[in-house]
Amino acid sequence: MHLLAFGINHHTAPVDIREKAAFATDKLVNALHEVTGSGGVAEATIVSTCNRTELYCGLEPAHDEQVIEWFCHYHRLNRGDIHPYLYRHPDQEAVKHVFRVAAGLDSMILGEPQILGQMKEAFATAHKAGVTGKILNRLFQQTFTVAKQVRTDTAIGASAVSVASAAVRLAEQIFNKLSEQTVLLIGAGDMIELCARHLREHDAGHMIFANRTVERAQLLAGQFDAEGISLAEMPTRLADADIVIASTASQLPILGKGAVERALKARKHRPMFMLDIAVPRDIEAEVGELNDVYLYTIDDLKEVVQENMESRQEAAREAEKIIDTQVVDFMRWVKSLDAVPTIRAIRESADALREAEVERARRRLAHGEDPAKVIEQLARALTNKFTHAPTDVLRKADHDGNGALLEAARRLFGLHEE
Repeated sequence: MHLLAFGINHHTAPVDIREKAAFATDKLVNALHEVTGSGGVAEATIVSTCNRTELYCGLEPAHDEQVIEWFCHYHRLNRGDIHPYLYRHPDQEAVKHVFRVAAGLDSMILGEPQILGQMKEAFATAHKAGVTGKILNRLFQQTFTVAKQVRTDTAIGASAVSVASAAVRLAEQIFNKLSEQTVLLIGAGDMIELCARHLREHDAGHMIFANRTVERAQLLAGQFDAEGISLAEMPTRLADADIVIASTASQLPILGKGAVERALKARKHRPMFMLDIAVPRDIEAEVGELNDVYLYTIDDLKEVVQENMESRQEAAREAEKIIDTQVVDFMRWVKSLDAVPTIRAIRESADALREAEVERARRRLAHGEDPAKVIEQLARALTNKFTHAPTDVLRKADHDGNGALLEAARRLFGLHEE
């Protein structure tokens, strides 16, 4: 069995492609069972965020193409259409990739911490679903350890930025004073909460949380002295919003061009800043065609976040060194698994010899033989039988001039040159 990591991310695919390949949260467990039940895939974990969709698999080498075909079939994607955006990393490359992703080195915003939490959640889901095993369990535990080490030993998290903080910075570029603006936050997940925290730190004005479950919206609003409403109320309150930030798990847009047109008319065409950081998108792309609307998607944040990258480049180089060392360590463990059957066979053979000689010694004792002689004969018999096979092989190696095997034997048995 070997490792395979494959998928698409913000480096390789635009948002309209990524949203087609995203896994819905409520269907993730079924997808995990489906891919591991498709044949050849023994273990799997799916990481699906607004910036990436990746599968980490433990599978038989001959099944790489099969699992990629499953991915395309699941999302009803033509292989030829997705191929230009798809990357794959086998074995050691897969290990390095997952370490880099968890450490924030592959993120849109270098060093952002949110991806680590998302990966922990993805692994927990797969583990609970019973589709991980020895390889992925060890891989992800070491991944989380590596990410922690990177944050502890480097400055990768200094002046931390995230998609949420970048969103607020973009809003500040459009409005001079956030304190005078009303903000409508659609959704109630981690990203919306992070946006709210950054907005509060920048003295944003009144905030309104809209969510499918109004109780959740009100609970979140209570943390920020804000207002919580249901999604059903959102169209009537849209005109109040100067800034709209949307991030839900909806598979279809929840804010269309018509609703925004009506809101603009009620606002007497005062401009609105709208940021859609959901994948799939929450706001119809056609909204961006309207006058007095500044609509940005998550891809547009790339230009904003570049400004804060230079200070993290040195920390990233230090992080890469840590990761390279940890990759070697993990691959050493993987290779050690090849020795497990041999070690087991040696132990089973030794146990069988021991049981046979102990039984023979018991019979001698039962016949009244001298215990001291029985013990001495037992020890001599065990020594002879344990060394018989390797001794024969080493004699033949010496005869054939196989110095490498002789040296390996000295290392194996911890022998030192006289």
